[in-house]
Amino acid sequence: MKLASLADGRDGRLAVVSHDLAWYAPADHLVPTLQAALDDWDRHEPVLQALATDLEHGAIPRERFHERRVMAPLPRAYQWVDGSAYVNHVELVRKARGAELPDSFWHDPLMYQGGSDDLGGPREPITLADEAWGCDMEAEICVVTGDVPQGVSAEAALGHIRLVGLVNDVSLRNLIPGELAKGFGFVQSKPASHFSPVFVTPDELGAAWSGGKLNRVLMVDLNGQSFGRAEAGEECTFDFGTLIAHLAKTRRIGAGSIIGSGTVSNRDPDGSPGRPCSAGGRGYSCIAEQRMIETIAGGEAKTPFLQNGDVVRIEMRDEAGHTIFGAIEQSVVQG
Repeated sequence: MKLASLADGRDGRLAVVSHDLAWYAPADHLVPTLQAALDDWDRHEPVLQALATDLEHGAIPRERFHERRVMAPLPRAYQWVDGSAYVNHVELVRKARGAELPDSFWHDPLMYQGGSDDLGGPREPITLADEAWGCDMEAEICVVTGDVPQGVSAEAALGHIRLVGLVNDVSLRNLIPGELAKGFGFVQSKPASHFSPVFVTPDELGAAWSGGKLNRVLMVDLNGQSFGRAEAGEECTFDFGTLIAHLAKTRRIGAGSIIGSGTVSNRDPDGSPGRPCSAGGRGYSCIAEQRMIETIAGGEAKTPFLQNGDVVRIEMRDEAGHTIFGAIEQSVVQG
């Protein structure tokens, strides 16, 4: 089942979307918003699933689905946290700012809590007040949970995942060092994150969803050129069950919480940090990684961070080449 929030008010109107993302049927007569559905998932999920089945069979009135006409599936959420499933990314980005990677990072996930009161839709622009802030995209996988008890095990946590999607966790790289130097975490350097047009139930992903990992290529384009083609399941150090259990160690997690994977990242097959797509590699899911590779190879970073007018596109396709979540496609505009 694929779910979206039609643009209407602050929280949108819930809709079910066809498997091919061509059609939708309003679902707000059953439950008004996605958050309301998540609050009582066991009751609402079977009814929404039946509506989705009727939509696939053409048994109910339907309308054309347009990705530009939807909000983030959860336009505001009770919680948005981002993890560090891809330690290769963490290592490269820390090197870029002259910080070593403690060995514990390979065994104990990093996680930060971001703002969730204003989550961006898939076609909303990235507003940038100052290009000197070093604006970067971070292409990631995310999951949405139901209610999760405190102290849940990593294995049991997988059963609390309701939905899966994509996110662009925008970062202002040049503001990060100053904030972290204060010893209290990100605030200004992490503006609004943006989400895929639809979130999908794990069963929709078939064999690609296994053990809390999504085994498909995450496609990142910058200004129409291939920038990243990382395989999301291949070097995922921490599965989503582990990330959820980490978050729930000392507290309960409320329904409608969104947990991000961190930037999807691969090493090159020979074990090196990786090559750009233009050089036959898998590229990168953020600019900071490419800049780090350039620094390692030539002593300085050459690829600029995002500038006004740049266009970022993030998408994932199934084995037949069909889009799974729709595309996040954003222009960078003066804020």
